[in-house]
Amino acid sequence: MRPEGASPEETPHPTPRTGHSSGCAPRPRARSVGSLVTGQSETFDVVVIGAGAAGLMCAMTAGRRGRRVLVLDHADKIGSKILISGGGRCNFTNLGAGPENFISRNPHFCRSALSRYTAADFIALVQKHGIAFHEKTLGQLFCDGSAKQIVTMLMDECRAGGVIVRTSQRVTQAERLGDNGFRIVTDAGHIAAASLVLATGGLSIPKMGATGFAYDTAKRFGLALTRTVPGLVPLTVNADAFGFDELLAGVSLPVVATSGRHRFAEAILFTHRGLSGPAILQVSSYWQPGEAITLDIAPGGDGTAHLIDRKQQRPKSETRGILGDLLPTRLANALAQSRLPPGQLANVPDRQLAALGRLLNGWQITPTGTEGYAKAEVTVGGIDTRDLSSTTMEARKVPGLFVIGEAVDVTGWLGGYNFQWAWSSGWCAGQTA
Repeated sequence: MRPEGASPEETPHPTPRTGHSSGCAPRPRARSVGSLVTGQSETFDVVVIGAGAAGLMCAMTAGRRGRRVLVLDHADKIGSKILISGGGRCNFTNLGAGPENFISRNPHFCRSALSRYTAADFIALVQKHGIAFHEKTLGQLFCDGSAKQIVTMLMDECRAGGVIVRTSQRVTQAERLGDNGFRIVTDAGHIAAASLVLATGGLSIPKMGATGFAYDTAKRFGLALTRTVPGLVPLTVNADAFGFDELLAGVSLPVVATSGRHRFAEAILFTHRGLSGPAILQVSSYWQPGEAITLDIAPGGDGTAHLIDRKQQRPKSETRGILGDLLPTRLANALAQSRLPPGQLANVPDRQLAALGRLLNGWQITPTGTEGYAKAEVTVGGIDTRDLSSTTMEARKVPGLFVIGEAVDVTGWLGGYNFQWAWSSGWCAGQTA
C-alpha cells in the first residue's frame, strides 16, 4: 500500500535495478504523472487496467520478467474485493481447486491455467511473506489476521518488480495502434503500451465500482460475450412458496441444496426476502428462472421413517412438537402447523406423516428471482473463452490483448475458487504480456 501522504495517483517507483533474473536489460525510469497532464504520452511494455486480485497478480508477474508495467484503476484504493472477502480475512484459495469447481460454456478452458499456477503456488507465496493462515471448512483457506495482508503482499511483489500503480484514474478509451500495440486514454492523458490487460472484473457489487468496462472494451476489439447473470447471490422467495404466512428471517440450518444435477451440502439462511447462506449462493450460479430448487432439510436421515417412529414411540405427544429434534424451533413449528392438524400424533394418518417426511428430504421451492448484481459475489458468464488462449489468456485475433479474472467466462464456486482463478489467469497473462 502507498505510504502515508503519498499521492493517490501513483505508488512510489523503486530505484531502477541494474539487472533482472530473466536476463532482460534494466528498464528506464517511467516519466512522472506530470507528463500526462501536459498531454505527452508515456510508454510502457504492459498496461493493466484493474487493480484487483487478477490485475495485481498479472502486473507483479510481468514486472518480475523485466517488463515495464503500469496498473490503472478508477477507484481510489486497490484490492477492494480482497479487503471485504471472507469477512475481512480473505478466503484466498481452496486446497481442492480444480476445473470441476468452475462454471463456463467451455468447462475445460480453465484447466491449463489452474494447472500452471496452482493453489500450492499461491500458498507458497503467502508463506514467503510470513502470512499466517488456516483451513476453515471444505479446503477453504483464510488469513489468521486480515485481508490487508494479502493486498500488502501483492503490492510488495509489484514494487519488487518495478510496477507502477495509479489509482483514481479513469480509462476513457483503449484502441489498437496497428501492429504497434495500444493507446490508452485516461482522464489524465494518454499512454502507449505493447500489451494491454483487461482485469476490471464483472458486474457484481456496483457500489464498489464494478462496471461493464471489460465487456465493452472487449466488444470493441471484436471479442464475443456470453450471457451474464448474477452468481453466488441470494434468491428471492415469496412466503407462500414455503407455505408460511411470513418469512422466517434469521433461521439457519444445514441442508443439501440441489439445482439440476448440482448438489451442495452447506447451510442455508432464511432472510427477509427469501433464502441465502452458502448452499443457496452455490446453487444460485446454476439456477434458471422458473425452475425449482430442492432442499433436503434433514440430510443424512429418512424423514418419513423418523416421523412414523416418533408416532409409535410417543403417540400422545402433540403434532406441533414432532419436528423439534430435527429443525430449528421456528422452522419446526411453522412446518408442523402448516402440514399437520393440531392434536395428538396418534390421530395423524401415516400417509400424512409420510408426505411431511418426503418434504423434509426433498422440499421443492421455486424462487421468484435473485437479489441481483448488488448482492452477487460474482458474475456468471463474460468474455467468450473461444476468443482467448487457455494458456496465455491472450485474444486470438488481437495480439497483445489479454483478458483475465472475473471478466472471462469462468466462474468459481464459493470458497476461494474465484480468487484462485484470479491468481492463475493473472499469472498466465503475466508470463506472456
